[in-house]
Amino acid sequence: MKDIETDLVVVGGGAAGMLASAVAAERGLSTVLLEPNRQLGKKLRITGNGRCNLTNNCDINTFLDNVVRNGRFLHSALNRLSPSDTMALFEGLGLRLKTESGNRVFPASDSSGEVVQVLSDYMLRSGVKVERTAARRILAEDGAVSAVGTSDGEMKCRAVILCTGGLSYPGTGSKGDGYLMAQELGHAITPLGPSLVPLVSQEDYCREMQGASLKNVKLTAHDGKGRIIFQELGEMIFTHFGISGPLALAASARMEDYKNEGYWVFIDLKPELDESKLDELVLSEFDKHRNRDFKNALENLAGRLMIPVLIRLSGIPGDTKVNTITREWRRNLVKLLKGFPVTVAGPRPVEEAIITRGGVDVRQVCPKTMESKLVKGLHFAGEIMDVDAYTGGFNLQIAWSTGYTAGNSVMQ
Repeated sequence: MKDIETDLVVVGGGAAGMLASAVAAERGLSTVLLEPNRQLGKKLRITGNGRCNLTNNCDINTFLDNVVRNGRFLHSALNRLSPSDTMALFEGLGLRLKTESGNRVFPASDSSGEVVQVLSDYMLRSGVKVERTAARRILAEDGAVSAVGTSDGEMKCRAVILCTGGLSYPGTGSKGDGYLMAQELGHAITPLGPSLVPLVSQEDYCREMQGASLKNVKLTAHDGKGRIIFQELGEMIFTHFGISGPLALAASARMEDYKNEGYWVFIDLKPELDESKLDELVLSEFDKHRNRDFKNALENLAGRLMIPVLIRLSGIPGDTKVNTITREWRRNLVKLLKGFPVTVAGPRPVEEAIITRGGVDVRQVCPKTMESKLVKGLHFAGEIMDVDAYTGGFNLQIAWSTGYTAGNSVMQ
């Protein structure tokens, strides 16, 4: 690539970068998007297990309730491109959508590749030029963007939108380069770590229950001071290292300081019953199996893989005849079924996380334009900033809203 001169350089060809570049080019700005990957939208292609949960069909207040960090910062961007606006935008690009449980929105085709394709077509129609090269640094003169240094040469420009993603899924190209470029220009980076990530347990018994999938359970997470930091109904699974699945991933979004804080998870296996009603159910099961061993009387109370662990944690010997189990023993079992304990040792590596916690400090970014407060002409969009949310299409909506805002605001 020879040296190029353009109005705008968008660094990163993910969700935020593709939309930001198309919007900016549609406004008449000569726009170059830098993406070293052979494919655009590489991470976008694997989201939602390849189906692409591209937003959540909810109002802005509900959306903000699902933002874990710096929701107030996103208010202007969401008002500029709300979830309903995003749905209308994609449908206007020819993408048919459907809404599933939890108001999760997917392409009707269940194909993330179709989402990437309509965005690529939008970029092409708008006049975006794509260069398959990596940005190395952003140059500034007199407090304003002047050029982008790449692996193939220097690109003079008047503005940059930096949307290189986070540290999760490094195989898609998210390796943290954007953080370094932002830091070189004076931006603070808040502590980085995994969010929406499986959790490692201290107890060995999670490994014993590997593959046990739980549905319609309630997971409650406590911090080191015993405060409830997360509570929700849903699904999860035990693994060889601890717990995973939607509930575990969502709970991880509320966990930051694993080393100094300490976290505990309690799983209510029968959330539809209070302790009194559950005790009645246990009594009923015991009555049906009164002449059997305890270990053979739990099949209607828990899954097969959990039963050996429940027996051990209950303190009731497995060969105890059901008709000899004391009221105290039974109460212990009820409490265990209502609060099965898992001690969190930490998260799985950030490479296994859905998103990155932390990033460019949003106090140094204008929320109405996504422009840096430190360098004129430098804008941010997407996961590179310290904003994240629960699963359900919320994080992709953050990418769309911030990308759309940056693309519409740059060089105004």
